[in-house]
Amino acid sequence: MIKTLLKSVREYKKPSILCPIVMVGEAVMEILIPYFMADILGQFNVHLNYVNQVSATDWDLTYIIIRAVIMIVCATFALICGVWGGKLAAKASCGFAHNLREDMYDRLQTYSFANIDNFSTSSLITRITTDVANVQNAYQMSIRMLVRAPVLFITSIVMTILIEPKMAAIFAGAAILLGIVVSICMIKVVPYFRTMFKKYDKLNSVVQEDLTAIRVVKSYVREDREISKMKKASGEVYEYAVKAERILTVMMPCVTLTLFIVNVINLTVGSNMVLGNIVGNVKATDIQTLIQYSAQILSGVMSVAMCLNFISLSRGSMDRICEVLNEKTTLPRPEQPVDEVKDGSISFKNVSFAYSQKADLQVLKDINIRIASGETIGIIGATGSGKTSLVSLIPRLYDVSSGSVEVGGVDVRNYSLDALRSKVAMVLQKNVLFSGTVAENLRWGDEHATDEEIKLAAKQACADEFIERLPGGYNYDLGQGGVNVSGGQKQRLCIARALLKKPKVIIFDDSTSAVDTKTDANIRESLKIYAPEVTKIIIAQRIASVQDADRIIVLDEGKISGIGAHAELVKSNAIYREVYESQIKGGEENE
Repeated sequence: MIKTLLKSVREYKKPSILCPIVMVGEAVMEILIPYFMADILGQFNVHLNYVNQVSATDWDLTYIIIRAVIMIVCATFALICGVWGGKLAAKASCGFAHNLREDMYDRLQTYSFANIDNFSTSSLITRITTDVANVQNAYQMSIRMLVRAPVLFITSIVMTILIEPKMAAIFAGAAILLGIVVSICMIKVVPYFRTMFKKYDKLNSVVQEDLTAIRVVKSYVREDREISKMKKASGEVYEYAVKAERILTVMMPCVTLTLFIVNVINLTVGSNMVLGNIVGNVKATDIQTLIQYSAQILSGVMSVAMCLNFISLSRGSMDRICEVLNEKTTLPRPEQPVDEVKDGSISFKNVSFAYSQKADLQVLKDINIRIASGETIGIIGATGSGKTSLVSLIPRLYDVSSGSVEVGGVDVRNYSLDALRSKVAMVLQKNVLFSGTVAENLRWGDEHATDEEIKLAAKQACADEFIERLPGGYNYDLGQGGVNVSGGQKQRLCIARALLKKPKVIIFDDSTSAVDTKTDANIRESLKIYAPEVTKIIIAQRIASVQDADRIIVLDEGKISGIGAHAELVKSNAIYREVYESQIKGGEENE
């Protein structure tokens, strides 16, 4: 896991390595200051009489000034190292987080739809934002404090051993006791944090769902119900966060209590050594030094505890990030990919398909179709018959479970995905537009398209008539998600965007359902004129949308029920005839 994450450090290796070195310098300087303080105090030879009055003092002013200057230099150097180390840690951790988000997002772009189905949208958002922020904080603490604290702890122990080994044993024992308490806390708190992040996913899912469907919520006056859902999801996050924090709050009081107890023992044992009641080499001037070292020792333990606090918080986040980075795509890349699609011919050979390898139900079964380049194919069938699943195999959004799909005479699994998908345009059933102008949205099809090419594509999709009426025309801002245009206008913009790709295969997945029959007919007629060589596959619920196709495929429960022209299917296929008659009858009643 750590190895996977550290791959994202890359160009930030230098500050990541330099920061711990600088922090070691700061720790060493902090260790030397009590030593020189003790040296100064040693110059004062104080003799006390029985009534605790100073009888004589011998000291060397020059020696004291030199040691004082050295202490100031050490403190200044420690300050510089501390500030520098903070800057390096910030640069390294922020850069690491930046790369980690990029790597996760890049990885997501390689996923097939099957991979994406393993994660919810809300979970992926949480992983790229909250989880990465947690790992960033843990990384910053690790390269800064997790190096400084052990150095501070070890060198302080060494200094106390040089002064008096018995006192060092007291400090070491206290540190071991604190280490045990911290370890127990870490073991208990990690499961709570892992569960808390799963609840975060649920919370984000509720927010995303409510905001996406806000019009439905308001139209049905269900605000109270959605608010209660939000409170429940938020309450679950709160519950596990509190459970985790209750455990973590034990650490700081334990450290403080231990520090006070050690200081009491330090003063008691040290003073008895000075008075000769206990055998030892402690002088009166050493007691203050030992108190400072004890504070540094326990400060080191406390810093480690804080680091482990952040690491325990981020452990669950690390696992979740690695799940995204280590997810293996279900669309393996060929070793020698084909980079050119010769034509728009399509062949389905004994194709069967299920969305999951473990699924018992196959969505498509024994599909065999041969589509010539430039042919217009209609696909019709009941909801759940496998229409969208069938066309999703052409641009290799999913891989077949068995059999093969060929485009231009080559198995789609042998193409590079970029080459295949650049020549297979798909206008989805759910129309998606992005924030920006009409022209910016259309240029998703071809970012280098000229204004003339954009206008031609809009004309082919019968979108030019309404675009020219918009304020600003092609520079009109569509708003987030295209909220400023109607559903039918969205569909025509999406068709124009697909045509700008200059594809060899174009798939319409019920993408004219929101336009009137006249506009639908105009779009199909326009495609015949402007794109005769392009293979056109039209999924529709209306017979009128496919009856002029060269051939129509009737799907029923994942199998081909019939293939033929409109007139032929009306006579020979019961499913097609039933749909046709119901729509004709409905049309007559409407008239």
